Amino acid sequence: MAASLLRLTRGTLCRSLAAVSRNAALIPARSEATVTETSPTVRPKDAVTHNQLSQFGEYVAEILPKYVQQVQVTCYNELDVMIHPEGVVPVLSFLRDHTNAQFRNLTDLTVVDVPTRQNRFEIVYNLLSLRFNSRIRVKTYTDELTPVDSAVSVHQAANWYEREVWDMFGVFFANHPDLRRILTDYGFEGHPFRKDFPLSGYVEVRYDDELKRVVAEPVELAQEFRKFDLNSPWEAFPAYREPKDSPKLEAGDKPAK
Repeated sequence: MAASLLRLTRGTLCRSLAAVSRNAALIPARSEATVTETSPTVRPKDAVTHNQLSQFGEYVAEILPKYVQQVQVTCYNELDVMIHPEGVVPVLSFLRDHTNAQFRNLTDLTVVDVPTRQNRFEIVYNLLSLRFNSRIRVKTYTDELTPVDSAVSVHQAANWYEREVWDMFGVFFANHPDLRRILTDYGFEGHPFRKDFPLSGYVEVRYDDELKRVVAEPVELAQEFRKFDLNSPWEAFPAYREPKDSPKLEAGDKPAK
């Protein structure tokens, strides 16, 4: 009985030591894998993809020479197609329906405001082709008064995107089914994302206890909010200012009355 118990104890101990040694051997491998996974990811240069995008961009420019003004491939293998404002619907329709394109998803629509340009607004359409797992960026331009054709007839997803652009930048989209503000309140004046829009805005909103509703009033900045001395916080606040040096008296001098 004692001999059987001793053999059982020895067998269990040997199996435990073997399992510990196997786990110890796996720990360095797991740590190396973790180090490899956390290393920064840098997109490698792909000459084949770059050439394919360049050829496709040249092909689009040849098919639509009336609207396509410039084609370029960025360093990250992203194709940019610059078009005339009148070519928004034809170009987007071509990229959606063509067999070799099939850019049927409008992932984003935004605007870049550059006030120094004659056509200050650059409208950017980001398209995705699930069939070929590829992306393309279509850009056009306009100013504060010239409308741009709506892309809702081509991509339904452009509906709220164009409403947001109209609300934030003031770019008007012709033939839009429901071009209303989407982020700001009713009666809001101006377009907040324009570079010439003041940071404080034109009106402020508060709840009126007498009227029992929210009211909008012109912005009134108190005097302390309009005075800036451009000092650091440690110098601006009186509690942190260094005391002024009091004049020192030499031996025999009397303090001034």
